[in-house]
Amino acid sequence: MKKIEAIIRPERLEIVRKALEELSYPGVTIFEVKGHGKQKGITQQWRGQEYRIDFIPKLKIEIVVLDEDVPKTLNAIARNAKTGEMGDGKIFILPVEGAIRIRTGEEGERAI
Repeated sequence: MKKIEAIIRPERLEIVRKALEELSYPGVTIFEVKGHGKQKGITQQWRGQEYRIDFIPKLKIEIVVLDEDVPKTLNAIARNAKTGEMGDGKIFILPVEGAIRIRTGEEGERAI
């Protein structure tokens, strides 16, 4: 099992969520996060004044998938989160040692 953590633009959430649901992974965890990458924030104007936003609002999606589903899950997230502009986000893949479904006590892959 692998845990996939994706940092995406908030406006791409619904598209990514639907793509994951089509892969039979409807369960995701979403966090509101802030940060910056290489662009180190953005400069905007309001009423003629420039101001800088150092930490840009993003969403973090976490999902645990079976090893064999990792490539198609990564593809679905990347394809649907991409705008082609700087700040589209990143995807991280981490190993998962185990899982337990609290309600039923199921363990391992059956708990996903």
